[in-house]
Amino acid sequence: MIEVYSWATPNGHKVHIMLEETGLPYHVTPVNIGAGDQFAPDFLAISPNNKIPAIVDPDGPDGKPISVFESGAILVYLASKTGRFMPEDVRGRYRVLEWLMFQMGSIGPMLGQTHHFRLYAPEKIAYAIDRYTNETKRLYGVMDKRLGSSRYIAGDEYTIADIAIFPWLRSWKNQGIDWNDYPHLKGWFDEIAGRPAVQRGVEVLAHLRKPLVDDKAREVLFGAQQYQRH
Repeated sequence: MIEVYSWATPNGHKVHIMLEETGLPYHVTPVNIGAGDQFAPDFLAISPNNKIPAIVDPDGPDGKPISVFESGAILVYLASKTGRFMPEDVRGRYRVLEWLMFQMGSIGPMLGQTHHFRLYAPEKIAYAIDRYTNETKRLYGVMDKRLGSSRYIAGDEYTIADIAIFPWLRSWKNQGIDWNDYPHLKGWFDEIAGRPAVQRGVEVLAHLRKPLVDDKAREVLFGAQQYQRH
């Protein structure tokens, strides 16, 4: 059984959804990032960047346990393990990897900054809010254009690229998005949201996550502790 160290965030939900889609048996250990669980030595041993999610698979590629951190790497690992949600042909595989890297390098970091400055920053900085909100809208436009000529993000089949991107768009309201501006993307979003495995995946640990309102949690996530060497 795969052990998943995670929390109810977009990056966590990527892995939860993938596991639900593949049917692999798994057990989730909550890592409460608002309480500082991500700095525990046992967690840092498998996720040295102190970020969720991370997994430990007792049945690795060589029959020995393997740990994997970084959500994109975990998706690639699970796709390889199961032979699902990643094309077998080389051209198709790289198309999926392109869009997976798009999520890891653009969607996650930029939308994460949008969330921070629109919702969590202790002061409202108009320049930062405008910069990241506009970049978010640009990225939504890239995806909308793509989905105007492709059923799914990486082609005709549902893949880990779709699984990676979807959880980040669930907070579209907080990102300043009007779905009317992105009709192709909205159709894709609704289709993915209707998948039973996706619905199960986004509920994993969701009951434990609380709104980020207390100063202690803000300090853990955004304060000096985040920048200490652990």
